[in-house]
Amino acid sequence: MFLNNLFKKFNKEIGIDLGTANTLVFVKDKGIIINEPSVVAINTRTEQILAVGNEAKSMLGKTPPHITVTKPLTNGIISDYEVTEKMLKYFLDKANEGNYSFFNRPRVIICVPLEVTEVEIKAVEDATLAAGAGEVFVVQEPMAAAIGARMPIQDPVGNMIVDIGGGNCEVAVISLNGVVAWKSIIIAGDEMNRNITQYAREVFNLFIGETQAEQIKIKIGSAIDDGNPTEFAMRGRDVVTGLPREIMVTDTHIREALSRSVNSIVESIKMTLEITPPELTADIHERGLLLTGGGSLLKGLDRVIAESTEIPVRIADDPLSAVVRGTGILLEEKELLKEIALPSARISKK
Repeated sequence: MFLNNLFKKFNKEIGIDLGTANTLVFVKDKGIIINEPSVVAINTRTEQILAVGNEAKSMLGKTPPHITVTKPLTNGIISDYEVTEKMLKYFLDKANEGNYSFFNRPRVIICVPLEVTEVEIKAVEDATLAAGAGEVFVVQEPMAAAIGARMPIQDPVGNMIVDIGGGNCEVAVISLNGVVAWKSIIIAGDEMNRNITQYAREVFNLFIGETQAEQIKIKIGSAIDDGNPTEFAMRGRDVVTGLPREIMVTDTHIREALSRSVNSIVESIKMTLEITPPELTADIHERGLLLTGGGSLLKGLDRVIAESTEIPVRIADDPLSAVVRGTGILLEEKELLKEIALPSARISKK
């Protein structure tokens, strides 16, 4: 017992935001040390992992047939268990500086979406343990994001958070350390990229890649006209001739392409408010709602939501890291972690 406690004292404590688009890793006493894309490159001939993270993402759409670049998470859920395990092992090794031994296995807090099944929770726990963790705690992403944004989730007041990630948009009303009302849709950053590729094909007869679409979204994407017209070079392959072509697209084009996704996000917020108890709705009307996740950085999205819901909207400081910062706080606050962590799916029910 004494030895176990001694080894635990020297073990690293790690928080992981396992996102569809990016994985962020927080190490206790060090802060966020990893922020890389959730992308893995595999040699299908040898089944070897060639690259993970930024290096793998740079290979997207540029590989020979025997190299596959894959995203092992779909809508925040593990879609390829083996690849996810290897990706987690890569990130944990990096965080732990390769200093693994039987007794030196980190305690890990990892986040999952709201709409997750027991089987999917077990997959996350198993993959994390197989990757080298000694102990795993699973927490819902909006809860971690609210904690990371320093919302008073322990108080009997309505805290509304909208977490727009890569794979899904999650709207949650939190009070007394629990989710009271929520809505999850699979329309978020990745869907916006697909909106742009589809628009390019239908309107301009141009095939463009996912990376190009994401770049356009970041550079000139917006949800509302701010009166400052911008344009960007869209490069791809002509649908008719098959030859390379470049056209200039404006923020108006991209706004039109993204309008369906923006409207879906606004509707999901309204639907959540409709099923929220009146007392909490009154709190939210007074206190406003908080946007987190990479999707919240879409220009003007906060204004569109505020105008549609008549509720004040603010964007979290550094919305991309809110979830992983929440895991960092939970590493320190053990009692709060016990209260909000999901029950382990690995414990067999008698």
